[in-house]
Amino acid sequence: MKKWLVTLAVLSGFSMTTAASEKVEFRAAGSLKAAMTDVITQYQQQYGVNVASQFAPSGLLRQRIEQGEKVDLYASANMKHPQTLNKDTIAGPVVRFAGNKLCAITQANVSVTSEQLLQRMLAKDIRVGTSTPKADPAGDYAWKLFAKAEKVQPGSEKLLQQKALQLTGGEHSAKAPEGRNPYGWVMENNQADIFLTYCTNAVLAQKEVPALRIVSVPEELSVGAQYGLTLINGATPESAGLAHFILSSEGQEILAQYGFDTPLK
Repeated sequence: MKKWLVTLAVLSGFSMTTAASEKVEFRAAGSLKAAMTDVITQYQQQYGVNVASQFAPSGLLRQRIEQGEKVDLYASANMKHPQTLNKDTIAGPVVRFAGNKLCAITQANVSVTSEQLLQRMLAKDIRVGTSTPKADPAGDYAWKLFAKAEKVQPGSEKLLQQKALQLTGGEHSAKAPEGRNPYGWVMENNQADIFLTYCTNAVLAQKEVPALRIVSVPEELSVGAQYGLTLINGATPESAGLAHFILSSEGQEILAQYGFDTPLK
């Protein structure tokens, strides 16, 4: 019951749209690109709404919104960024609409199991790749995993932070070619031996580079990601229609097909 009260708060003052009068400017975390592209396609086909979408690291998107970029609806890979916008009266209430967790992608020649993951990441000859903390929540979640590692093996947190290669998600990170999965591209170009990213990203990376292996993170190191959705102040009425669709059983089902946890399904 409570989750639907939050949903209603997000959409207060708006209703579903059947005919669009304005384009919806939608910004979302890069890890949502494949799933949200399908969500948007389905929504546009049903309601005839023109949606202009861009996908990038959530932290960088938040900065763009704070700097005045015209955005109607924002989907972040964490709750912190949209809640910050809400606190600063830039956006409305925030609803958690999806979940994810970290996995490891490894090169084909790196032998590692879930139980061995921490020891292999700590090994001197293993390059550990992550996204960029603060700019991209995936990097923040990797740092949370390092903090958990400290409890398993003292000294691990500092060592992992020092050796982590922040290869994606930053303002100055090298960009993958158009249409390529950035994590598959990074690994294909041998920039890391083990890369920590969302499990949904890992699946997409392996589809592009079948030789990659996906290793689950052991329970004692496991880190979950919670995704938040908010309407930016001054959003077009059509934007609430898209938000409603994302939170609906139909939108949640599409997200689930891509491996996301769907709390509203």
